[in-house]
Amino acid sequence: MRILDILSPSSVKVPLQSTEKHAILDELVDILAANGLCPDPDGVKRAVWERESIRTTGIGMGLAIPHGKCQSVPNLVLAIGKPSAPIEFGSLDKKPVELVILLISNPDKKDDHIQALGKISKIMTSPEFRQRAYGAQNAAELFGLFREAES
Repeated sequence: MRILDILSPSSVKVPLQSTEKHAILDELVDILAANGLCPDPDGVKRAVWERESIRTTGIGMGLAIPHGKCQSVPNLVLAIGKPSAPIEFGSLDKKPVELVILLISNPDKKDDHIQALGKISKIMTSPEFRQRAYGAQNAAELFGLFREAES
């Protein structure tokens, strides 16, 4: 699996308009809906928020990977956003989040969902990549970093 198979340039936003966790999650789902990738945005928002209420997806090092499963989404979809300033996300390391990567999948795509989370984690493990991603000035630059990471 490749990230670019589920991420399009129009699903990357820098900067996000929202400045708090819940609104950022909604904004990323709205981006997917605007791109025709999320036929039931309200259902997806509920799924993402339910998952987030169980345990934070702010994994640390400035990164959050919220994710959820929704029957209305036929395939895996991904949206990435960079807040205009780091935000409080309830991260495990208690540090603010600088990049939010939202993954949504159909419940029947469990293996693909896990593979995608693993691929995202592998890319984001690189301190150099994280630094460059957190410093991205626009969506095209951030998308280009993911394209470069997979080439």
